[in-house]
Amino acid sequence: MTILVTGATGNIGRLVVEGLLEAGASVRAVTRFPETAGLPAKAEVVHGDLTRPDTLAEALRGVEAVYLFPVAATAGEVVGLIEAAGAERVVTLSSGAVEGGYDTDFHLPVEQAVEASGMAWTHVRPGEFMLNKLWLWGPSIRAERTVREPSPDALWCPVHERDIAEVAVAALTEDGHAGAAYPLNGPQALSLRDQAREIAAALGEDVRFERVTPQEARELYRRQGGFAAANADFLLGFTDYGGAETTPGEADGLDASMLADLPTAAAVTGRPARTFAAWAREHAGDFR
Repeated sequence: MTILVTGATGNIGRLVVEGLLEAGASVRAVTRFPETAGLPAKAEVVHGDLTRPDTLAEALRGVEAVYLFPVAATAGEVVGLIEAAGAERVVTLSSGAVEGGYDTDFHLPVEQAVEASGMAWTHVRPGEFMLNKLWLWGPSIRAERTVREPSPDALWCPVHERDIAEVAVAALTEDGHAGAAYPLNGPQALSLRDQAREIAAALGEDVRFERVTPQEARELYRRQGGFAAANADFLLGFTDYGGAETTPGEADGLDASMLADLPTAAAVTGRPARTFAAWAREHAGDFR
């Protein structure tokens, strides 16, 4: 069984490739830059670009299942090519924002294209990634052992990237997942302040939490570039998920009881979802 992994060099895609290989699957990984992919030797790495569906012919040859990274603009054409190639199963990397109707432009069109096909489908819908804290806080923790945020007590249940990948691997290799949409969260409701404390514990050093205004935080994120700059307005409440302007405020008022029993990877994998503390220990070197 050949399984195609798109977005194979991404933060989740790499782990999906590893997990499929560990499960004994034949893996073809598609990337725009095969020469620098750095993927396991057992994976067949080929060139392809989801924004240019005409580049996917070689990648799709003989595949039976596909892990689909979301690119809304070409989703209909790409899904049509996947089905025409004879694939029977597609697992999409989607978003928990679809659940509440917040995401109508980015992930939802991909889900809709897959559902309209004749293939079996599964949607993996993670909420906030634990990895976000590395992209947002990494520079200031590495440089100053400091986190700057406007809402230290804001709560959420960020999810470990390996939990996301393991659910995708299960849906690609096991029966019983067709037609399912799996929202994924972490096992604990943690405030931003407590997340910073977990990173400090993993480092074995103090990490100071400095409260700033949303405007100050936005400027800090914008200066960082990358993920922080690209998502500053949305993460800090200046825009909604679709980009419409809003007025930033304090934390959204959620308490731990409101976040109890949110679905995690455990329902699919049968193993406890990974904690933020475990994630922080795994990534301690990245924060140094």
